[in-house]
Amino acid sequence: MDRIEAMRAFVAVVNEGTFTRAADRLDTSPQLVSKYVSQLEAHLGVRLLNRTTRRTHLTEAGTHYHQRAQQVLADIDDMENQLGNLQTQAQGLLRISAPVSFAIRHMAPLLSEFQKAHPAVGIDLQLNDRKVDILEEGFDIALRIGHLKNSSLIAKRLAPVRLVLCASPDYLKQHGTPQSPEELSHHRYLQYSYMDIGPGHPLQKWLQTQGRKSDGSMISNNGDVLVESAIAGAGVALQPTFIAGDAIKDGKLQVILPEYEPQPMALYAVYAHRQLLASKVRGFIDFVDGFFGKTPYWDQF
Repeated sequence: MDRIEAMRAFVAVVNEGTFTRAADRLDTSPQLVSKYVSQLEAHLGVRLLNRTTRRTHLTEAGTHYHQRAQQVLADIDDMENQLGNLQTQAQGLLRISAPVSFAIRHMAPLLSEFQKAHPAVGIDLQLNDRKVDILEEGFDIALRIGHLKNSSLIAKRLAPVRLVLCASPDYLKQHGTPQSPEELSHHRYLQYSYMDIGPGHPLQKWLQTQGRKSDGSMISNNGDVLVESAIAGAGVALQPTFIAGDAIKDGKLQVILPEYEPQPMALYAVYAHRQLLASKVRGFIDFVDGFFGKTPYWDQF
């Protein structure tokens, strides 16, 4: 049994969902793919897949093996690229997870320029505001926003993320412009579900109180909805400038209480530590480093 080919067959079946699609990906027959997987299971002494007529399902052992097998195969491919003097030519499919609003507003130019510089790299961009497990879910890189906690992953800081309180001029004309955090209690709050500015900040008490109110305030897990609601005069929003910046620049939103602005967060590229980093990952990290500048364009208002 060729263990590497058997490992590739198993990973392809998991990633593609069926033996037939895995065979198409590997340019071979479904029978040979099935044979490789069966030989691998016999060699390991465990069942990796539960098979039905329509789908395959990972066992617990299969889940663990798939995670490690993907890394091993990526390392082998990259080692062969280096030995073949191909490290300068990044190639392969780069799987990226990114926050929804940031990606929709700012990722397209970045990815377009990256692929011009690295035409052999394909992009699989998945948008999700939850914290994905990049190893378990097969991502090469995750873009994350916040104050990152210690982890076994490598984090590259890409840009500052500034949070501002803002409301439309018409709303402030009608309801008054607050001059202190205490005065915010009289205003409707357009709340982002995952907002966390840390304990001890003067705005934290107001945020916690507003989250329990049901007086016409709004809560959403999407910042674009909240910014558009603020523009329409629905209330006060605490949002990053990469979402609200254009509206502030155009005068549709007005920053309030700037002296109480929370400490900036940051945008990070997070990836797994590997002694031999895949060329496609290294190429992206090097390219995105400094792409947005010390003061990002969305903060220039």
